[in-house]
Amino acid sequence: MPSTRDIRRRIKSVKNTAQITKAMQLVAAAKMKKAQDQAANGRPYAELMNKILVSLKESAAEGVHPFFSEGAGNKTLVLVIATDKGLCGALNTNLLKKLINTPIEGEVEYVTIGRKASQGLGRLRKTLIADFPIKDPAKFVEARTVSKFIQDKFLSGEYKRVLVAFNNFINVVTQVPSIEQVLPVNPVTLGGKRNFDETSKEANPTDIPDYTFEPDAATVFQMVLPQYVNGTIFQMVLEARASEHSSRMVAMKNATDNAKQMLKDLSLEYNKLRQAAITNELLEITTAKMALE
Repeated sequence: MPSTRDIRRRIKSVKNTAQITKAMQLVAAAKMKKAQDQAANGRPYAELMNKILVSLKESAAEGVHPFFSEGAGNKTLVLVIATDKGLCGALNTNLLKKLINTPIEGEVEYVTIGRKASQGLGRLRKTLIADFPIKDPAKFVEARTVSKFIQDKFLSGEYKRVLVAFNNFINVVTQVPSIEQVLPVNPVTLGGKRNFDETSKEANPTDIPDYTFEPDAATVFQMVLPQYVNGTIFQMVLEARASEHSSRMVAMKNATDNAKQMLKDLSLEYNKLRQAAITNELLEITTAKMALE
């Protein structure tokens, strides 16, 4: 049975831990708001570009741009976007579980953003060809470097397609691990809840607007498609960062609440032991007095 001194030490230790988790909760909450705003502001542009290019893919002439058709290779390249730091709940674990449980045909190679992604894939003995550190807050220039690497790999003909695994931000308490195809151009869901009825419908050629290209379609696609891939990957990084800070804020709040509950339990146990010790001392005094009489 622990002594009152041991319990006092535990109470002091738990109080110190609660102060740390509370401070981390406040820091994560401040970063979360900025990350959420940044992700929400970029969605309309990314979604509209994706919608337009998916429509154009249906009507584009064969071979007008390599990003509209599968690569000549038989391998798949997967970009995994995770966090650099822990203490964000099961965010990274759920993403890796989603990646492992999703069947991918053929040989798979990986590119990572975030230290937890490279460490997790290393433990799983996956083939990792590159790792890119991106600081917080994320900058477009850093994401463009990753995108350029992926585009060059796809254009080399070594890979059939390119997938991105990331945490899709829904709200503060919900982050969905997602795997989306970026190359060749494919419908992508960023944020919000997926509408399975709409995504399951095939594109109707009669619904595609009649676009006019100047000087010609090939030149326009040559300029637009690389920028589209850059923007899409950057938006996925923003979604992952918003998910990270939201998950960390919730995890630290839960840790602070658990510490407060533990303090209540320890204080109750301490008071019981202290009361028992006082009672025993009174009994000893009373017994000694009665013996003297």
